[in-house]
Amino acid sequence: MNLQEVGYADFQSRLTPGLDREHFIGVRIPKLRKLAKLFGKTKECKEFLRKLPHHYFEENMLHGLLIAEIKDYDVCIAELERFLPFIDNWAVCDTLSPNVFKKYKNELFSEIEKWSGSRHTYTCRFGIGMLMRHFLDEDFSPEYLNIPLSIHSEEYYVNMMLAWYFATALAKQWEHVVVLLENGTLDKWVHNKTIQKARESFRITGAQKEYLKGLKRI
Repeated sequence: MNLQEVGYADFQSRLTPGLDREHFIGVRIPKLRKLAKLFGKTKECKEFLRKLPHHYFEENMLHGLLIAEIKDYDVCIAELERFLPFIDNWAVCDTLSPNVFKKYKNELFSEIEKWSGSRHTYTCRFGIGMLMRHFLDEDFSPEYLNIPLSIHSEEYYVNMMLAWYFATALAKQWEHVVVLLENGTLDKWVHNKTIQKARESFRITGAQKEYLKGLKRI
């Protein structure tokens, strides 16, 4: 297997808690992206997408990268619905980002609401991630904050994504988000992690970081 790097498999497995080392082949993401570009044009690709669950981490990563290249929105959503329940780690979840979503914001929003409300950890995480990626800039509306605000979870990887979302939102929509911290609206862990991540960001000014420091909950 000429794409394999055993040392990288060891490294990747340490970054992905919950998956045994046997599930890692050791293929870097740039190589998987190139493979997806080539493999996606073959008739074998459709057969691969039908075979779930996969055994290897890289198979799931490739699966997500193939979905990201689908140009038909409805087909993309259908393939996502099949795949999301099988995602079992943050890396595959966060790498999955369909290109076609940029052209279908209206249709996408209702899907985001559904995914974010899922009890499956990584479906929920994916929904929050898509909200963060596509609806914090020119398409932002303050009411969209109600989606992450409605999520109260004991799952670490959901709460980390919530903190990532709110920290990013602080950088892009400060006046709408800082009030949530001032009022103690967020769950305590998410609140403090949001402040930590925001203060680590280069997109937050020094004065903002200092102000956020004073909002930390004890």
